[in-house]
Formats: sequence, C-alpha cells, structure tokens
Amino acid sequence: MPADRGRPPAPPTISEVAAEAGVGRATAARTLGGYGYVSPELKERVLAAAEKLGYRANALARSMSTGVSHTLGVVVADIGNPFFAGMVRGICDASRARGFDTIVLSTYEDLDEEIAATGVLIDKRVDGVIIASAAVGRDEVTHIRTALKQGVPVVLVDRAVGSLDLDTVVIDNRDVAREAVETLIAAGHRRIGFVWGPPVAQAPATRRALLAAAARNVWTDGERLRGYLDALDDAGVPFDPELVMVGPKTEEHATEEVGRMLALPHRATALFCTETDAMTGALRAMRARKLSYPGDLSLIGFDDSAWAAVMDPPLTMIEQPVRRLGAKAAEVLLDSLEGAEPRRETHTLQARLVVRSSVAPPPAR
Repeated sequence: MPADRGRPPAPPTISEVAAEAGVGRATAARTLGGYGYVSPELKERVLAAAEKLGYRANALARSMSTGVSHTLGVVVADIGNPFFAGMVRGICDASRARGFDTIVLSTYEDLDEEIAATGVLIDKRVDGVIIASAAVGRDEVTHIRTALKQGVPVVLVDRAVGSLDLDTVVIDNRDVAREAVETLIAAGHRRIGFVWGPPVAQAPATRRALLAAAARNVWTDGERLRGYLDALDDAGVPFDPELVMVGPKTEEHATEEVGRMLALPHRATALFCTETDAMTGALRAMRARKLSYPGDLSLIGFDDSAWAAVMDPPLTMIEQPVRRLGAKAAEVLLDSLEGAEPRRETHTLQARLVVRSSVAPPPAR
C-alpha cells in the first residue's frame, strides 16, 4: 500500500534514538528524561543521536516520570492589557533565566474562568502558579487551596487576597494614590473625581458604605480608593459620594460617569483615574463637552505608557514597575521550588508619579 504523502512523518521515538546511539532504551530514557545516572560517554552518544534524528522530548511524559516539568503557570485577568502584558514579560524573562518555561492563561476578571484555568495548569503538571486573582472572600479561594494541597506552590501578584497567607507581590497602591491626589489638592483642587470605584449598582451614600463595597471587590481598587480618601482627610477636604464613579468597569461607563460629574452644579475640577480605560473614558467625556486639560479640568492617571507621554499636553501618570512586579513574583516562586522556605509575606514595590503637564489650578468660577 503506498505511503500517505499528505501525512507528516512520525516523530522519532526513544527506542529509535537508543538504536541510533547503540545503547539500551533505559539508558536513552534516563538521558533524555534528565534523571538517573548515565556515564558521560553514553550521554554524549545519546544526545548526538537525538539531535541527528530530530528527537524532541515529551515534556508531560518527562514530568510524570521525574515529578518536575520546569514550567510555571501564570493566570492573569487579560493578557491584552498592557499592564498584564508587561508583568507577564517580567515573569517570562525571570523564569527563562532560570531554565523554566511559562504557560499563560487569561480569565477576563471572571472567577469561574480563573478556577478553570488553575485546574488546567494543575493538569499540565506545572511546578508552580502565579495568579493575579479576582477572588475576594474566603469561599472564593478553594481552587488556590486545592493547588496547595496537591503540592503546587502559589504566589499572588498585583492583588492580595485577605483570606490567604501566601507570598504576595504588589505595588504601594495606597501610598502612590495618596500622592497623586495630594498633587491635585496642592494645585488648589477640592472637587476631585475618583474614576473608577466599586462595581456596584447604586452609589454608596457614606464613606463607610463605600469602603465596605470596595472590600468586596478586587484588592487594588480598594487600596487606590483608600489612598484617595487618605489625601482628602489629610487636607480636610470633605468626601462627596457624587464624585466617586461606581458601576461597570468599562470605558463607556467611565465616559458616562465623568459626564455626570462634569454636569454637577458644583462640578469636578480634577479627576484621578485609576485605570487606562478610566482615563480614556474621561478624555472622551471632556471632548464631548469641548473641555480641555489642564485649563478646564486637571487629570492624573494610573498605568503610565508611551501614549500618555505624547499626548498634547502630556499626561501626569503613575508609573508601575510592571516588569519588575512579574520578575519578583517569578523569583519568589522559583526560590521556593529550589528549596527556600516560603516567607508568606507581602513584597511591596514602589510605583512612581511621573509629573508632566496635565495638572493646573482649578478654573476661576
């Protein structure tokens, strides 16, 4: 029967590599699997035969025999987001430098997707997992506890989860948010909008209710809100719930909410935008009302990027050490895999306020 010319040739097997090298199959398997003793002479013959035949080891099969895959799993909200893309780059660079590959999965801030992604990584026999988790309550972390029970170490990145005692790598969200709002207050602003707050249907009427709502959502959002409130308190600026965006965390809703803040009888004169989409929503709302910054409205945002620097005028932004954030998370996890005792502590990196030209005194009334 003629061979199927459309079908690619089967990859070489360990038995074929052994035959080419003139050694037993067990010797070839130990060499290619990286376990057990093989003399230098035989190892060289096996590796030469493998290269000649184009043999590629089955990583999953090797991990099942050795218990080590040299692979880290990474779970993030959205790999398309520049923040998470930069963080993943840091993880990959640090992992590669120490001989580890990475598998990255996105969850789109969906806890069910996060649970499924963690299960996939455990099934892939990764050696450890780094998670930017959407979990908040104690009843939402079963998947992480399951990984730990199965001997898979976990490091949290970007977000702390209060019910978990794990190594966590974050930035100083609260401190740098306070600094940003203090900068607006120092310029003379007292009507400062916060974009965006908790994703609740109705705006909380009190500070206590607002913080309680924030505590039920992603940790970073709550920390930035606390920094905003800290700065208001320190300066004696009254808190006004009308100046805090709530509801869906989308650019479209940010546009609506900023429009609402600008239509108030005593409107916002400055905005602190805590995400890139919040800032673009704010800019759209301003454009719709033919307002400009910083003359009509001062702006400070999170997640500095190249586009913020080339805006006219350039935007004052908070620069997060995104690659270092990812690299540190990888280093902490890899250290534990190499025998270091988990410290179960929060590793806090400093963000930086990059002052440009989007802040000025409020317009005269």
